[in-house]
Order: sequence, then C-alpha cells, then structure tokens
Amino acid sequence: MNESIQLMNRLKVARAEKNLSQEQLAVLAGVTRQTISSIETGQYCPTAKLALILSKVLDKKFEDLFYFEEVKNND
Repeated sequence: MNESIQLMNRLKVARAEKNLSQEQLAVLAGVTRQTISSIETGQYCPTAKLALILSKVLDKKFEDLFYFEEVKNND
C-alpha cells in the first residue's frame, strides 16, 4: 500500500461566498480563468505565491482555503 499526500482546496466554495465568477477571481489574482478552473478541479497545484494571493483576495486564511489529504493507492 502506497500513501501520498495531495493538496486539496476549498477555492470554489470560497469564491461562491464572495459571489465571484472564475473570471473575476482570475482578474483579481492576475491569472487566467483556466488557471482558476484547473486549481478548483485539482488538475493544477498552485505555487505558494499564487495560493497566498488567492487567500488574500478571498479574505481566507491559507489553511482554511488549502489543506492536505492522504490518498491511498493499492499497489
């Protein structure tokens, strides 16, 4: 059994709480809408700088927006 840790996020929920579209959040964070979408779906892991910018823009603590989750693989 192989365990790994994956960075997860609550970006979509936090964005909805602020009534922001992906495009609006992207503009505020200085990235593309596709980047926001990819982070929300877990296809892209943001840099520390971008994660902190998103936290600031959404008025969330980093640890409230991003968290680790153990992923277990049966190999």
